[in-house]
Amino acid sequence: MVIALVAVGCGSQAATPEGMPPPPEVSVAQVLNKQVRQWDEFTGRVSAIETVELRPRVSGYVERVAYQEGQEVKKGDLLFVIDQRRYRAELARAQAELERARAEARLAQTQDKRAQTLVEAKAISREEFETRRAASTQGDAAVRAAEAAVASAQLDLTFTEVRSPISGRAGRALVTVGNLASADQTLLTTLVSQDPMYVYFESDEQTYLRYKELARKGERADSKNPVRVGLASETGYPHEGTVDFTDNQVDPSTGTIRARAVLPNPDRLFTPGLFARVQLEGSGDFQALLVDDKAVLTDQDRKYVYVLGPKNEALRKDIVPGRMIDGLRVVTSGLSPQDKVIVHGVQKVFMPGMPVSPKTIAMGAPAPGPQVAQAAGSK
Repeated sequence: MVIALVAVGCGSQAATPEGMPPPPEVSVAQVLNKQVRQWDEFTGRVSAIETVELRPRVSGYVERVAYQEGQEVKKGDLLFVIDQRRYRAELARAQAELERARAEARLAQTQDKRAQTLVEAKAISREEFETRRAASTQGDAAVRAAEAAVASAQLDLTFTEVRSPISGRAGRALVTVGNLASADQTLLTTLVSQDPMYVYFESDEQTYLRYKELARKGERADSKNPVRVGLASETGYPHEGTVDFTDNQVDPSTGTIRARAVLPNPDRLFTPGLFARVQLEGSGDFQALLVDDKAVLTDQDRKYVYVLGPKNEALRKDIVPGRMIDGLRVVTSGLSPQDKVIVHGVQKVFMPGMPVSPKTIAMGAPAPGPQVAQAAGSK
């Protein structure tokens, strides 16, 4: 009887071996098959459309700084005032010279008319008549010269009030009250326009030629060349604009060509000089298979993923990955739309053919949270 019981116990242990771990839990997602559009990524810099280095047109001592540093100004706003006393005196002198020239011109015209009458009566010589006629002409010319001098003096007086030539943001005052400002030399401040803004970026030769080929074939989805832009502190590319300029030559030293995008800036998020990430539409719509990039593994020079087999085992499939689109990786070959790819928990798979415990999620979804097991009857 004892021998029989020992035999039964040994048979039971052989049927259910102890210490065998359960299959690891993994998250699987159906390969996403949808129409997508390729966006190429570049880096660029924000630049103002208009940039002005403000310099005076007349020389003199700065009398007043008429703006707050860093404020936005409108075209025509007063920024600096240069001492006007010398220019007012010059204007008064030019106006006096104009009055004298007009008086002399009136006298010469009167003498010319009298000489016309006298020469007809043969009371004066022809030579004296021509002298008076020349004096009248010279008087008219002197009036015009004096008028030009008055206009120039008025213009110089106007230039003592240095006004903003554009609408934008003014920089700090580089010359303060009491300092001498030289005409066309002394830098007073800088101004940059605010809305819209430019973003300059560079493309390599291969990408540029691909764009030209797509445009020639009419395969670009949008002829306006839309771009998406993100700043260094932002996630994704929340700002939209269009390419409005491409340079006329490729830089032979770098093999790149410069392009420019224009973007609205109503909220003043863009400041000249900021680093920007740029996405440019690189193709029309096409059908693609997409997977989460976390599912892609590397084996030397090959890329592969684990897919769920018919008996819940992990099967290896070598793939050829493409670009990232909308946060997912394009797979150009190696997968079919029916495949279910192991996305989360792939590090638990040690070899192909290993059994797993799958949990289905959507492609691109985050990993499910851990489940806390409670013992039955625990309080």
